This record gives sequence, structure tokens and C-alpha cells, in this order.
Amino acid sequence: MKIPGNVDLTIDFCGLKLPNPFILASAPPTAGASRIKRAFALGWGGAVTKTIPPDSMEITDVSPRLKALRNDNGSIYGMENIELLSPKPISLWLDEIRDIKQCFPQNLLIASFMAEVRKERWQNMAMSLQKAGADALELNFSCPHGMPEKGLGSAIGQDEELISLITSWVKSVASVPVIVKLSPNVTDIGLMALAAEKGGADGLAAINTVQCLAGIDLDTFEPQPSVNGVTTFGGLSGPAVKPIGLRCVAQIAQRSRLPISGIGGIRSWKEAVEYILVGASNVQMCTEVMLNGYGIIKGLTEGLTQYLKSKGIDKVDQLRAKALSKLVNHGSLNRSYRVWPDLNKGTCNACGRCVVACRDAGSNALQITDSKLTLDIEACDGCSLCINICPSLKQSDPRGRCN
Repeated sequence: MKIPGNVDLTIDFCGLKLPNPFILASAPPTAGASRIKRAFALGWGGAVTKTIPPDSMEITDVSPRLKALRNDNGSIYGMENIELLSPKPISLWLDEIRDIKQCFPQNLLIASFMAEVRKERWQNMAMSLQKAGADALELNFSCPHGMPEKGLGSAIGQDEELISLITSWVKSVASVPVIVKLSPNVTDIGLMALAAEKGGADGLAAINTVQCLAGIDLDTFEPQPSVNGVTTFGGLSGPAVKPIGLRCVAQIAQRSRLPISGIGGIRSWKEAVEYILVGASNVQMCTEVMLNGYGIIKGLTEGLTQYLKSKGIDKVDQLRAKALSKLVNHGSLNRSYRVWPDLNKGTCNACGRCVVACRDAGSNALQITDSKLTLDIEACDGCSLCINICPSLKQSDPRGRCN
């Protein structure tokens, strides 16, 4: 296998060049010029501003507005937020966009914004933001909390006609690429992607947060995050939403020709590669940055570079959509293909977890005899529950590989 001497991480998105595929999503890490400039100085390829509202809309956040979801060991697997849009007026954002582009002309700066369903409002904001120097515009049709009750955010993103209409309004005055950010809180995101394409969108971004309720305090009976005793439904981000994000990006890529910015649960270069493999051109990150800071970019670019070298690949785009053709309808799956646990591989300590799981939720094919795990291969129906429960069990593959 040819190992390239130099890997090129630069990418093209909607005709715009980025130094690498890692973009900061619209969120607290992009709440102002000082933050974005600090991120660019550390190596981030691009950033999407925190969503800018029209001047007519007053934004006042509540406290608290975040709630982490934790595993038993304390690690965070998700984050709910009920934060609103940027509280800064568009006039201040215009100055900050000019400042950012003057300092970092090679980095991609996308202006995220939203407004009421009024043609002149969307068009005036679009023209002002692009005149200030924004490289592209991101139409936020997908915020799941606060905004929908005002007819904005996902209230627009759940309506095909509004998606197409507002996109066309902005496109008619835009001199820069227009990207539509889609909501996962819909029945068919592919249909919404086609609506954006019909309206003239140049690209798509998916996903925004998944509407959720983080939990209930069992002592006070207060839903979380509690704002003086009550709360509202919020948006879930972080590792928990990655399977949803991957599914959405893949479904969009199967239906639309537009380039996609993949978002949702990305923690490392590995998840970024997964998104690219199902059709994303680049990825956006938020929660991992909130938890560990802008400095994670070094590990992201170095990890992706080493991975590409190991595959003999020179450019990121050569990975795009390589897994997409392997996503088929359920009816097309091979019913005769069967896997089972390979007891000759791994380091089983006969703890019995897999035995209990197989007995109560599988095919009762595993037993422990004389402190040794045994398999009744005739009884095993290949569900793979045991392999998923126990990290030491390996999967036998009829194709001659061990997954």
C-alpha cells in the first residue's frame, strides 16, 4: 500500500476552501470574535457564529441552562441545553465579523442567523452579514427550544414549504453560499433536505440538537435543568446523539446532491471519519469543545492525518461516502449470513454476564462449565447480544474475518 509523504487536509465546501474539515458549530464556543479568533489561532478550519437574531428580538437567557447526562462512572455522554440565540445585536456582530476576517482571511467564517417568517427580515440580515465579510450564510431552521413557540427555529424546519420559501428568499439576494441547517426532530429529514435544495440551497448542515428532557430530581420532583422549580424541553447534544446524526447525514446523502456539514456527538477524529464515510464533506463540533476546549484541534488533525496515511489516502475527500452504498433496505439484508461468539479469542474470565443475558434475552446458547464458557452453536441464533455486552468476546465472521 502506498503511504503518502504528505496528507492534504484541505477541503472544499460549497466552493469555499478550508485548511481542514473541522469547524466549530454555532454555539457558546462561537459567541464572539475573541473566541473564534482564539480557535482559529489554534488551528480550527472554520467556525459558524452563534445564531444571530434580528434586532427586533430581545434575547434573555435563563440560569441554569445546561444539564449534563452522566454514566455511572461520572463521564458525560450527553448535554441538554435550553440556551437561546446570541444576545448581541446584529450591528455588533457585523463589526466582529469584519474583525475576524481581517485577522484570519483563510479560515471559513459562516454567519448563522434566523428571523420571523418575513421576507424583508431574512433578506436584509443576509445582505448585511455577507457585506460584513461572512464567507457563507447558515439558515437556522432547527433550534428545538424557545424559538419554535415564536414560529422560528424547528417550527420552520418541520415545514417543507417554509424551508423552500425562506431559502429562496435568501438565495435571491445572496452573493455567498447559503447553507440550511436541518432539524433531526422530523419524520423524514431527506424530504426536508430536498425542500432546501428546491429553494436553491448551496449546502446543508445536520443535525441540530435533539429535543429532550434531561431528567427529574427524585427528591424535589423538579425536571432538569430546574429554573426556579420548572423547566422546558431542551436540545440534546454530545456522544448520545451521534447515531442519530449519522443516520440523518446518511439519509440526506442518499437523497440530495448538496454537500453536507455533519454534526452531532463528534468527540475525536474517529467520529469525524464516520460522518465523512456516510457523505459529509466536513464536520462541526460543539459539546466536546465545551468540555475540553479549543485545544482538542491538535489531536483531531493529527489523528486524521495518521489515519489517512495508514489507508494510503492523500486527501480527505477521497473518503467521502465510501460507506454509503453499504446502507440498504432491511429487505436486502442477507438472511443466511450468521455470526457467533468465538470462544477461542479474547480473555474470558467466566464472569457469567453473557450467560445471563443469553438466557434471559437471547437463545440460551451459553453456559459456564468447570469455570469455562461454552457455546451450543446449534442453539445460537447469532443475535450478537453477548458480543455487545462483553468486551472480551470476539465475533466470528463467516467471511473469514474477526470483527
